[in-house]
Amino acid sequence: MIIIIIHEWKIGMSSATETLCGQAFGAGHHHMMGIYLQRSWIVDGITATILAPVFIFATPILRLLGQEEELAVAAGPISLWFIPMIYSFVVSMTISMFLQAQLKNLIVGWLSMAAFVVHVSLSWIFVNKFKWGVNGAMAAMNMSGWIMVMGQLVYVFGGWCPNTWRGFSKAAFFDLLPVVKLSISSGVMICLELWYYSILVLMAGYMKNATVAIAAFSICLNINAWEFMVCLGFLVAACDEEVAETVSSLSIFFAFAILLNSVQPVLSGIATGAGLQSIVAYVNLGCYYIIGIPMGILVGYIADLQVKGLWIGLMSGVVMQSLILGWFVWKTDWDEQV
Repeated sequence: MIIIIIHEWKIGMSSATETLCGQAFGAGHHHMMGIYLQRSWIVDGITATILAPVFIFATPILRLLGQEEELAVAAGPISLWFIPMIYSFVVSMTISMFLQAQLKNLIVGWLSMAAFVVHVSLSWIFVNKFKWGVNGAMAAMNMSGWIMVMGQLVYVFGGWCPNTWRGFSKAAFFDLLPVVKLSISSGVMICLELWYYSILVLMAGYMKNATVAIAAFSICLNINAWEFMVCLGFLVAACDEEVAETVSSLSIFFAFAILLNSVQPVLSGIATGAGLQSIVAYVNLGCYYIIGIPMGILVGYIADLQVKGLWIGLMSGVVMQSLILGWFVWKTDWDEQV
């Protein structure tokens, strides 16, 4: 859970690079994109360093949170592997945003595929052949992540981005405050959205048949993420008849969720591209935590609709978010934005 929280926070902060580089590219200020990238490295790198002690002291933190002693002790050595990983993620994510803003999506895809092949190969060697267990899996993950970073750096530094990367500049160390503000807004925006679903899954664990409720709700969330995945995998299947029946009873709500997921990400992406992260953060806070979660509790527990109630609450938050973001997009003067 600690890793997920920090990972999602870094995703949010890195999306500031997407906004800044996208606006610079659209305005024709190509030379500023490299400077924005360097500023993002500075801000995100400092943030990663501040967060690093969380991994170093994972065991006492988990003890403080009331986790079992065995779990807290086991998590300590594993969490140390994530320290180099968060730094590779900072560089990789920001460069990906930098390249995508220039419509260089293909190279990002090829590098990701290469890193995936390396990751699978190293995982098989370290875990199955060398019998290194969890340490082998973590080593493979770190190595594949840094290989991805090296490939991106070679592409950027090698002259394939002549208009947007003109070398390191002292200007990157100035005017950092706007980047910090946008990064924090982006981090809050993303975390409020992603933690919303995690909280609802946690709430499912307090229902009458907690195992079935969590399984059914999690399966629906995984199916709901189809459009964000290349492969669904085994997480959408269930051999338990009761779980399958519960998922089936949610089909109508789920169909509505698929419809919403064809609209909401687009509106959120437009708002992010326009630099409205702080506004979206407030929208997410209100829609998800003031409307969605209380509605889920009301309908799920008080009205006793169980998992259906949680799903209705989830959808009510997403519907309200889509309506508000749609209104912002409609009212925005795009000529002025340009």
